[in-house]
Amino acid sequence: MTSPSLADPSAPVPGRARRTEVLALLRRADRPLSAAEVSEAMTLHVNTARFHLDGLVEDGLAERTTQPRDTPGRPRILYSSEGPTIGPRSYELLAEMLTGFVSSLPGAGPSTVALGKSWGRHLIERRAPSERVDAAESVARLSRMMDAVGFDPQVHESEPEVEMHLRRCPFREVAEKHTDVVCALHLGLMRGALEELDAPVEAKALEPFVTPHLCVARLQPRAVDPDGSDVPDDPPHRPDAVSTATS
Repeated sequence: MTSPSLADPSAPVPGRARRTEVLALLRRADRPLSAAEVSEAMTLHVNTARFHLDGLVEDGLAERTTQPRDTPGRPRILYSSEGPTIGPRSYELLAEMLTGFVSSLPGAGPSTVALGKSWGRHLIERRAPSERVDAAESVARLSRMMDAVGFDPQVHESEPEVEMHLRRCPFREVAEKHTDVVCALHLGLMRGALEELDAPVEAKALEPFVTPHLCVARLQPRAVDPDGSDVPDDPPHRPDAVSTATS
């Protein structure tokens, strides 16, 4: 019985497959290679090897240098590429391992939301020092941030609440197994972004997988005490209640 692959599916590489193999050879090598060396390593005619090497240089994926000679004759042309090694990646496995570990920690919920908030403050399009951002602009900037991350958000307004439908979770495979961690991060991401804007709205709840391909974030006017201070979020009612995780 064949063991299942633990690596992420490889992304399709545009262009010629043989050229991709030449690029992989350059990135595995510990020194620049000549067209003749590439030709020998890949059983290609030297002109074919040089054709692919020059194509990689034109595409900005490889560099071409000349090696000085101590004897008369043309200098030898060498090729190199400093990009990441081409091959399988296992980021999904790493993400599942880390989220599983976080999920096992006592009191992980509030800390996970807090981590998301710190990244939300970092990723959001910040306001100018003298700028005041109203509710509509806050939601628009939050939507642009979530779209940049990969959520394909759609905003639906119904006074006084705003729903943000997230139709494409970029962390879906891990989120399905560790909703408590991944969705708490997403809730924190939105809360931190809105706090950074000093927005008059807040991310009150995130309902994961309302349908197999839809999560719903609920945005509400920010609750403020008579003295002007924010009202803290409600405490969680159950361990997996992502929609009521504390800040």
